[in-house]
Amino acid sequence: MAGEPQSDCLFCKIVAGEIPATVVRKTEHVLAFRDIAPKAPTHVLVIPHAHYPNAAALAAAEPRIAGELLAEAGEVARDEGLDDYRLIFNTGAGAGQTVFHAHVHVLGGMPMNERMV
Repeated sequence: MAGEPQSDCLFCKIVAGEIPATVVRKTEHVLAFRDIAPKAPTHVLVIPHAHYPNAAALAAAEPRIAGELLAEAGEVARDEGLDDYRLIFNTGAGAGQTVFHAHVHVLGGMPMNERMV
């Protein structure tokens, strides 16, 4: 069921503390951690604690948490000292989504004029 932890979801396991991650920010509803295969000097994933398959589903069901997700992405960029950065949501396998738990990539620390994720 949407919003509920999924036993087969990598990000749900990270939220639950079952899989380690390098956490950079955490709130009541959102977790931010470093990507294990970074595409830029700064590559942080920001995810809701609740499981939704993609950003659109999260926004439809929990608009306040979707807003918090974006605000936390901005805070990650600030904390990382980034003036220029990219926020990327991939939705669907054809768009490059590999973990079907809503998340935004925060990328920076290099020129952003190329495809990265």
